[in-house]
Amino acid sequence: MSKSYRTIHHGGTGEIVEKKSRFIANTAYVSSEEEALEFIAQQRKNHWDARHNCYAYVIGYNDEIQRCSDDGEPSKTAGRPILDILLLENLHNAVVVVTRYFGGTLLGTGGLVRAYQSAAKEGIHASTIIERYYGFIVQVIADYTGIGKLQYIAAQYHLTVLQSDYTDLVTMTLLVPEDLYTEYINKATEAVNGKITVTIEDKVYYADVDGTIKLFDK
Repeated sequence: MSKSYRTIHHGGTGEIVEKKSRFIANTAYVSSEEEALEFIAQQRKNHWDARHNCYAYVIGYNDEIQRCSDDGEPSKTAGRPILDILLLENLHNAVVVVTRYFGGTLLGTGGLVRAYQSAAKEGIHASTIIERYYGFIVQVIADYTGIGKLQYIAAQYHLTVLQSDYTDLVTMTLLVPEDLYTEYINKATEAVNGKITVTIEDKVYYADVDGTIKLFDK
């Protein structure tokens, strides 16, 4: 699994006007090619009266799937330039559709490339972009004599405590980045002389969205 990837959290809409042609870019997060195609179909439905609905999308943590379409514009003047912006912005699992309402003036191949790329940038800049990290939801159980040390170590590693339960023992549920897991567990175990039970409850992606930690399946 990838340790992290940059993607869209909330899609956005951006627009430019070039020689009376309107270029409207809409973006979205997608986890599969099917979702990307559904989003593209929805944009075509929304803009049924437009001359062109050009698009590009990338799927996979290593961009295993890359697709684009000029939708009637001259070859490589729309879809590929939009795809280049997605790759340049290092976005994964993302789709951009740029709708063009023709303004009556031909822009030429260079003008089209610049217009579609500028619109794609506007759409991305209007989106909420996040970095998703890969980690574990870890349950740590210890007695009351050791919990203070475990809380201190969790704070040292800047770990998010999702939940704490106090019964005859104390159970902390933590969000631990994959690359810190072994180091953290070794230090925590040593601090309480092995009197600790550790269980990985789940493996997730997570992100800080406006100061709040959100969990994702993918």
